[in-house]
Order: sequence, then C-alpha cells, then structure tokens
Amino acid sequence: MIPVDTPDKPEPPSKSQKKREMSALQVLGQALVDMPAERLAKIDMPDALRIALADARRFTKHEAKRRQMQYIGKLMRTIDPAPFLAAQEALNGASAAENARFHRIERLRTLLLADEAAALNEIAADHPGADMQHLRQLRRNAQKEQEQGRPPRAFREIFRILRELEEAGSPSEGV
Repeated sequence: MIPVDTPDKPEPPSKSQKKREMSALQVLGQALVDMPAERLAKIDMPDALRIALADARRFTKHEAKRRQMQYIGKLMRTIDPAPFLAAQEALNGASAAENARFHRIERLRTLLLADEAAALNEIAADHPGADMQHLRQLRRNAQKEQEQGRPPRAFREIFRILRELEEAGSPSEGV
C-alpha cells in the first residue's frame, strides 16, 4: 500500500525552541532596559511595554527585576522585535547602514571645512531648509579653533547639525 501524502504542514516549534525564543526576547528586553532613555524614546512601541521598561529601570531588588524581565519578555511575544533589534544594532554600532550614515556625515563635514562652496551646494541640494549662514559661521569658528588649538566645539556642532539634517530626512534616503 502506498502512503497517502498529506499536505506539507509546518511542524509546530518544539517546547525547547519556544523556551529559546522566549529567553531571547528577555535578553532583548534587558538590552532595551539598558538602552539610553533618549534612544528608547525614538522607538515605536506599545505603552504597556514602555511602562514595563521604565519600571524595570526603577526596580533594584534582584527578584523584582527578574519578574519584571519575564513580564517584558511576555509583552514582547506579541510585538515584532525587528525595530528593537535594529535600535540595539545601531546603538552597538553594528549596523552597516548606521556606519555608512556616520561616514557620510563625516565626509560632508570634512568637505565643508576644505571647500565651503561645494559642501554648501551639496547640503542645499539635499536639505533645502538648512541654515547656510549658521553653517558658514560654524565653519569659520571651527577653523579658528583649529588654528588656536582650542577644543573643537564648533567642529562637533557642525557634525551635530549635519546629523540632525540627515535624521530629518533627505530626498536621497534609501540610496
């Protein structure tokens, strides 16, 4: 007798596999608890999870923290963990996109100090609302700081402004 083929149904995950997945979600939850508050605020998540993460930061007793981490793991079972993993990778610097973005901003800042006109044209093309006069002033201040050997306050401020422009979104995003 020939066995009758049943439609290929994916086998349900084993109990051990479920435990591994839940443990991984708890580890990710711990990473979220350890993440800086301003970075965590940028991640879209349900209010219940945000409150649970804030509570976990507040708890000091070992057993209370352990129970709270289990609760966070439980809440994360119903949520897609991809945005949290991306935020964690970006924080750790492991994200290739984050590194590329950082290098693009660095290159633009270096270009601004070397060739003001070319850099400002590029910035104006990508970010029409950018304050060019302020960038010119910061460039002059950064050059003075370098000449006088002072701390690079304006140099860092240029990077901060370029990063904010990049975060605000550019037409060439996704390239």
